[in-house]
Amino acid sequence: MGCVKRIKLGSQGLEVSAQGLGCMSMSAFYGPPKPESDMISLMHHAINSGVTFLDTSDFYGPFTNEILLSKALQGGVREKVELATKFGVYFEDGNMKVRGDPAYVRAACEASLKRLQVDCIDLYYQQRIDSRVPIEVTNLPRFKPENLEQNKKLFECVNAMATREGCTPSQLALAWVHHQGDDVCPIPGTTKIKNFNQNIGALSIKLSPEEMAELDSYASADSVHGDRYPSVCITTWKESETPPLSSWTR
Repeated sequence: MGCVKRIKLGSQGLEVSAQGLGCMSMSAFYGPPKPESDMISLMHHAINSGVTFLDTSDFYGPFTNEILLSKALQGGVREKVELATKFGVYFEDGNMKVRGDPAYVRAACEASLKRLQVDCIDLYYQQRIDSRVPIEVTNLPRFKPENLEQNKKLFECVNAMATREGCTPSQLALAWVHHQGDDVCPIPGTTKIKNFNQNIGALSIKLSPEEMAELDSYASADSVHGDRYPSVCITTWKESETPPLSSWTR
């Protein structure tokens, strides 16, 4: 496994590994929570491999994923990682809501600090996600029959390029993300060390401008059929406009 390079995120000096580790599936949404000791071993393996950017959320569990990370960060491990967690999604009367007012953010941050057992969070950001429908029964738009055949053709094209490159389709997808710039850091999640090792392999894949153009054509909006999420989901960018600051009253 090669050396994982470091990149800068944003303009405030935060430096992270060029690829991170998403921790959500260790505790929530993709089946039952995984054995704690196995997940801590996976995180330690990632850190020892150079992947030091760990991403969680107070919504994962909820709360239990942050507690899991707190256990993995003991014994001097905290000083070796860049820790990201998220706020903003919560349940009220059985309904999922998003909240971002300063009082809520402060309270959520304090609660995350306590669960993580740290005195600071390196990257704290707002999250939008839908968990009202179990993942096992969700018919995502891109996998509906009217969209599946077209999208399957695109996957076959990606798969053919991956074969030419001597990698897996998932590695090729991660490599495409890495080639978007040195300020872009994918955070693929996994619960298995073998899959983590495979994901790291994406860092060594070099794509030519021609190959990037080919992949860009597959990823274009008019090529992919169907939205990423159902219309009932709260997405991360389509409905992200906020009112002007001048309208804010305390």
